[in-house]
Amino acid sequence: MTPETISTIVLLGSFFVMIFLRFPIAYSVGISTILCMMSMGQNLVTLPQQMVKGVWSFSLMAVPFFITMGVLMGTGGISDKLIALANSLVGWMRGGLAMVNIVASYFFGGISGSASADTASLGSILIPMMVDEGYDADFSTAVTITSSCEGLLVPPSHNMVIYATSAGGVSVGALFMAGYLPGALLAIALMVGSYILSVKHNYPKGAAFSLMNFIKQIGKSIWALLAVLIVVVGVVGGVFTATESAAIAVIYSLLVSVFIYKGLDWKGVWKSLEQCIDTLAIVLILIAMSAAFGNCLTLLHVPAKAATFITSISSSPVVVILLLNVILLILGMIMDMAPIILIATPILLPVAQSVGLHPVQFGIMMVLNCGIGLLTPPVGAVLFIGSAVAKRPMEKVVKATLPFYLCMVVALLLISFIPSISLWLPRLTGAL
Repeated sequence: MTPETISTIVLLGSFFVMIFLRFPIAYSVGISTILCMMSMGQNLVTLPQQMVKGVWSFSLMAVPFFITMGVLMGTGGISDKLIALANSLVGWMRGGLAMVNIVASYFFGGISGSASADTASLGSILIPMMVDEGYDADFSTAVTITSSCEGLLVPPSHNMVIYATSAGGVSVGALFMAGYLPGALLAIALMVGSYILSVKHNYPKGAAFSLMNFIKQIGKSIWALLAVLIVVVGVVGGVFTATESAAIAVIYSLLVSVFIYKGLDWKGVWKSLEQCIDTLAIVLILIAMSAAFGNCLTLLHVPAKAATFITSISSSPVVVILLLNVILLILGMIMDMAPIILIATPILLPVAQSVGLHPVQFGIMMVLNCGIGLLTPPVGAVLFIGSAVAKRPMEKVVKATLPFYLCMVVALLLISFIPSISLWLPRLTGAL
């Protein structure tokens, strides 16, 4: 074997061994990078240089701001208002509370950008509410955790910013606009599945639709929804950058949470900021370590080799796209979302582009694949959170989630093979 091949085996082999041994992901990335650099005979001084280079980015500053905005709004008393808004819109349907759960996740996801926050916040309210109304507890949990993935697609999502940085040259504004229709498609797919199961189990439906009540609930929720509007319109319209819009959104979220909704006092604000720091420490160290890891991948020509290998299996774009989805789904089962985006994007994006996938469309595919991974053992963080919130055994929640996995895969395949689902809105608004 050539020295390059040996170094590649050291890098990827040690990384996946540590992943399966349940090492913290940052340690797995960092240690495998060090071992690879040693096998290549590189000076380890390069490691901190690459780490600093990885986080030395103006666009990445949007990530801590969006996370802070999501935490402030998520703890600032908006959950009840968004649930009431969703109830006024779809609560009249058979399985109405399941539909409310899904639509509320679409609204809340546009504010938090986090599937975990969505599950913890909305789940703690809606799961007990659904159980009290006669819904099965495992079904209620399954609806909650799967619908939370809408928040990964609906802007502003900090994962989109991470992807844009990893992909290089991809517009954050285009990614933001691209997420709306796939997020809505996922919501519709989950609602269809929920309706079929609700009819089968004769779950109840709520009061009849009232236009006046819907307008009233919009009025109560408008301050929360405006936060998303500020970010998306500002970025797409070129008024300010994603980073600037995120900073403005943080200030706006603080004012709304403290002075308008009054869900937070100043003590609560400090606790929220502590939570943000905990999250950011994890995210930023991952970004730094992944930059050094990615540098090793580039030096070893792994992206080019991966592209050659995948395309050698089949020249059919359909087969290659299916293979990309399978690879991402498998990675999602064993890794967290941010490291998948940081590590897999430089490797798989060239392959995706070689079969005609637009980088924006591939970004949506990747995020949804990672979202499905958050719901699958052994590393499914959202699955664990949902089980803990509902106080249900994980195995039973997984069993109840099986029909919803099917709904999510159908949505994923549609997004993968119909480019306009992701690209129509960015092109319409001039973001692409």
